Amino acid sequence: MIRTLSARQARRIALAAQGMAGPRPAGPVTGRSFRRLVDHLGLLQLDSVNVFARAHYMPVFARLGAYDTAILDKEAWAAKPSLFEYWGREASLLPLSTHPLWRWRMQEGTDPHRRRKSGLSEFYKTHKPYVDGVLAEIGRRGPVTGGDFAAETPRKSGWWEWSEGKLALEWLFRAGLVSVKTRRGFERVYDLTERVIPARVLNLPTPSRDDAQRELVRIAARSLGVFDAGDLADCFKLYIADVTARAAELVEAGELEPVAVEGWRGRAWMVAGAKSPRRLEAATLLSPFDPLLRRRERTLRMFGVHYRIGLYTPADQRTHGYYVYPFLLGEKIAARVDLKSDRKTGRLLVQEAHLEPGADEAETATALAAELRIAAAWQGLAEVVHTKKGDLSAALSRQMD
Repeated sequence: MIRTLSARQARRIALAAQGMAGPRPAGPVTGRSFRRLVDHLGLLQLDSVNVFARAHYMPVFARLGAYDTAILDKEAWAAKPSLFEYWGREASLLPLSTHPLWRWRMQEGTDPHRRRKSGLSEFYKTHKPYVDGVLAEIGRRGPVTGGDFAAETPRKSGWWEWSEGKLALEWLFRAGLVSVKTRRGFERVYDLTERVIPARVLNLPTPSRDDAQRELVRIAARSLGVFDAGDLADCFKLYIADVTARAAELVEAGELEPVAVEGWRGRAWMVAGAKSPRRLEAATLLSPFDPLLRRRERTLRMFGVHYRIGLYTPADQRTHGYYVYPFLLGEKIAARVDLKSDRKTGRLLVQEAHLEPGADEAETATALAAELRIAAAWQGLAEVVHTKKGDLSAALSRQMD
């Protein structure tokens, strides 16, 4: 018989799998603890928006606490990185050890008969000599940016109005022929892959497509704890049919266990032997692209919260603000806050603060005030300033004053 989990058991298993069961560890965050966390999560999704802190810095803060963000910069873009950039789930930082697992996707980028079509692949078909010339030029010149082609006339339809040079660079990047060597500001600096990815990694055997996807599903499952096929597929943007087939293989191997979850539709799985923790002590801000929130349907199913950032919503239709951070307290999302760093004045602006239905106002305000002070100090901001907007504002004001 298939084991049945309550909604609460599933939520607790998921939080434990995400490193959200207990309080943050004491002591400074080291490069080793950073690498261990990212290896477990599988990736950090990149995002350019810098209203409070860029999204790729936030998952480590949420789980390990205030840390020197130079650790991430070093692990991603220094001379001897442990991470590399690729399209894992959107633009992502991925453990360098997983580079072989993405070669099938890179190879699909050069395959005219591949299943996944894109504007970039169509661009390559019609501009192959030009793209090949860009690759040869990088080989001669060394690292380049999209800005090196800024003098060219931008395209006026789609692709963010990129120049043809930028489109060529992005196709070469997706095809694995060039890689991101570093970033200047937030602009990618590209170079030949053999000059970015260490030879010891490039020389690792290339697994078959099925073997690579099986390992990616294994990584996704480990970070999710309990999941349906859509959750698995979303982690690394795989096809539902592929993850379902790989999950069946991992069930047969004894690594996954089919389960039925209260309130969920369709089939689901959990990591074999996963436990529902008795206590959950997390009290942390979550970025819009935190692994716990990335799939909005899962957030609704797991926490009963219909979450949207607000950034892409017209101002008159926003319900919680412009760039909204959910606040996780224990096993529930207890509040949402719209945050902005005013770096000129050294202040963290809490532009809106909203209490979630069923959350205790006094408990939430106390815990949130403490977290906001920690977050402000982490970003080098000396003061937390709040407005009166939102039904949690008054209680939060009492805690902050």
